[in-house]
Amino acid sequence: MTTDLKYLINLPPEKAIQYLKGKGYKLSWDWHEVWQDAHKKAFTVAKAMREDILQDIKEAVDKAMVEGQTFQEFKKNLEPTLKKKGWWGEHKIIDKDKNVETVQLGSLYRLKTIFKTNIQTSYMASRYKTHKDNADNRPYWQYIAVLDQRTRREHIELHDKVFKHDDPFWDSFYPPNGWGCRCRVRALDKDNLKTKGLKAEQSKGKLSEEYKLVSKKSGLLKPVTVYTNSSTGNKIAPDVGWSYNVGKE
Repeated sequence: MTTDLKYLINLPPEKAIQYLKGKGYKLSWDWHEVWQDAHKKAFTVAKAMREDILQDIKEAVDKAMVEGQTFQEFKKNLEPTLKKKGWWGEHKIIDKDKNVETVQLGSLYRLKTIFKTNIQTSYMASRYKTHKDNADNRPYWQYIAVLDQRTRREHIELHDKVFKHDDPFWDSFYPPNGWGCRCRVRALDKDNLKTKGLKAEQSKGKLSEEYKLVSKKSGLLKPVTVYTNSSTGNKIAPDVGWSYNVGKE
C-alpha cells in the first residue's frame, strides 16, 4: 500500500474485493461520461476505448487488491502490457470537426491515479457497509481528515463533524470526496461522543446544490451537493464528480 492508504490495512479486505470485482466495464472518452453513482457498477478509464485494454487494467487492479500489492508492483505488472498494446504516452487524434488534439494515454501519473482511486473507493465502500451493519451500536459517524499541508481546506473544515449514520449529509460527503482524498469516517456511540467532547448535528437546511464546471472545452456544468457550515458560514462541496456515496446501494 502507499503511505496515504496505510490506515486501510487493518480493514477486512473481503468486502472491498467483492465491491471491485462486481463492477462491469464501461468504455468512455472523457472522465465525466460515467457520472458519480454509475461508478458503483462500472469500471472505466478515460480514453481506454478498447475492451481488452480496459480489461487488462481492471484485472491488474483486482490482482493488486487481492494480493495487497504496492503501487510499484502494480505498475511493474501492468505497464509492459499497456506499452505493448500501444496504450501509452501522448497521441495525436483528429476529432469529428477535423481538429487535431493531443491526448495522454498511459503514464506513470495515470497509473497512480487508477491504482489509488480504485483501492480507495473499494475500501471506503467496504467501510461504509461495515459501519451500516453496526449502526445500531454505533449510530454516530465522525468525519476524519488528515491534517497536513496537502489536505483541502474544505476537508479540514469538515474534520470532527458528527452526523447520525442516516443523515443525508453522508449521501454526498462519505469519503472519498475528491481525487486523492485521504479522509475517512469513524463510527461512535453516545459514550464516545461524551468522552471526546463531540456533539452530533443535523444537515437539515444546510445542504443545497450548485452547478460546477466539468469541462472547459465544452463548458459542461454538473450538479454538486454543497454543505453550509453553520460554524463558519463557508460553503463546502466535494470535488466535481465526487458528490456521491461510493458504498450506498
